[in-house]
Amino acid sequence: MSETFNNSGLRQYLVVTGNYWAFTLTDGALRMLVVLHFYKLGYSPLAIASLFLFYELFGVVTNLVGGWLGARIGLNKTMNIGLLLQVVALSMLLVPASMLTVVWVMATQAMSGIAKDLNKMSAKSSLKLLLPDEAQGALYKWIAILTGSKNALKGVGFFLGGLLLAQLGFQGAVASMAAVLAAIWLLSLFLLKKDLGKSKFKPKFKDLFSKSSAINKLSAARLFLFGARDVWFVIALPLYLATQFQWSQTSIGSFLALWVIGYGMVQALAPAITGKKAGKVPGASAVVGWAIALCAIPLLISTGMQYSSAPLWVLIGGLMVFGAVFAVNSSLHSYLIVSLAGRDGVSLDVGFYYMANAMGRLIGTVLSGWVYQAYGLEVCLWISSVFLMLTLFISITLKNEDA
Repeated sequence: MSETFNNSGLRQYLVVTGNYWAFTLTDGALRMLVVLHFYKLGYSPLAIASLFLFYELFGVVTNLVGGWLGARIGLNKTMNIGLLLQVVALSMLLVPASMLTVVWVMATQAMSGIAKDLNKMSAKSSLKLLLPDEAQGALYKWIAILTGSKNALKGVGFFLGGLLLAQLGFQGAVASMAAVLAAIWLLSLFLLKKDLGKSKFKPKFKDLFSKSSAINKLSAARLFLFGARDVWFVIALPLYLATQFQWSQTSIGSFLALWVIGYGMVQALAPAITGKKAGKVPGASAVVGWAIALCAIPLLISTGMQYSSAPLWVLIGGLMVFGAVFAVNSSLHSYLIVSLAGRDGVSLDVGFYYMANAMGRLIGTVLSGWVYQAYGLEVCLWISSVFLMLTLFISITLKNEDA
C-alpha cells in the first residue's frame, strides 16, 4: 500500500487540519486577548496566570474522558463538540464588562480547555486511521506537520489577538472570532467523515487507563518533559523579563509569540532532523538521545546567567537552543504515541497520553508561579533540569519496549 493518503483520506486530513488550524488561531488569540485586557484592567501577572489554571486542569480530565468518548461516538463528533464548545466559551465573554469577574473568566477558560483537548485528541488520533499501518514514515511526517503547524499558528494567534484587540476592542475581537469559528463548525458537520475512529467494541470506563507498558512509560516521560518546559517558561520567564529588564507587555508577548512560531517550525522539520531522509523511522533510542541533549540546557542557562556580564543574552540564546531541542523531543513523542496506539480505539491511548501531557503542563504552571515568587528564576531552571533527568530515565526504560 502507498505510504500516503488515498483521495478520500487526503480530503479528510485537510478537513481535520483546517479545523485544527482554525481552532488553534482562536486559542492563541483568546489567550493574548485575556492577558492584555485584564492587564489593562489592573490585574497582577500572577492573578492573570490564575485565570488559566482551570484551562490546564480541565485539560487533564478531558484528555482522559475524551479518548474514551471518541472511541464510543467517533472522532468526528468529538472534534465538532470541541469546535462548538470553543464558540460557546467565546460567546460567554460577550457579557457586559461588569460581569467579567475572575470566576466567570475562569469558567470560560475551563470550557476552552475542554474544547482544545477534544480538538487536539481528535486531530492526532484521526491520522492513525487515515494512513495504512505500514506507512510509519508518512505517519511521522504528517504528525510532525500537524503538530508543528499548530504551534506556529498559536504564535500567530498571539499576534492576531493583540491586533484584534487594538482594532476592534475586546468584545468586537471576541465576537468576530466566535462568528468565524461557528461557520467553520457548521462546515465541519457536513464535511467530516461519520464514525471516524469509532471503536468496534464499546470501551468501558475502566478502559480509560492504558494497559500498554510502552504507552504508560511514554506518557510518564511526556508529563515530566512538559513540566520541565512550563516550570520556567509559562509565568517565571515573562515576569523575570518584566521585572529584571523592564520589558513591556507588548515586547514580552511579541517575543514569546516569535519563540512559539520558531518552535513550531522546528517541530514540523523534525523528521528531516532525525534522519527520515535516510529512511530511518525513530524509536525509543532516538527519544533517549534527544532527551540527553536537552537535560543540561536549563542548568547551563542558569550558570551562564550567574557568571555572565550579559545575562539577558544568555537567557535569550539559551531559550532559543532549548526551544529547538525541545521541539524535536516533542515531535518524536507525538509520533511515537500515535504509532504505538492500537488502531481500534486509538483515541483511548492518545487521550491517556495527552492527559499526562496536560498534567505536566498543570504541574509546571503551578510550580512556575510559586517557585518563581519564592525562589526566583534560577530555581525554576534547576527544577526543569530535574524533570528532564526524570524524562531521560523513563525514556531509557522505554528502550526495552523496542521491537
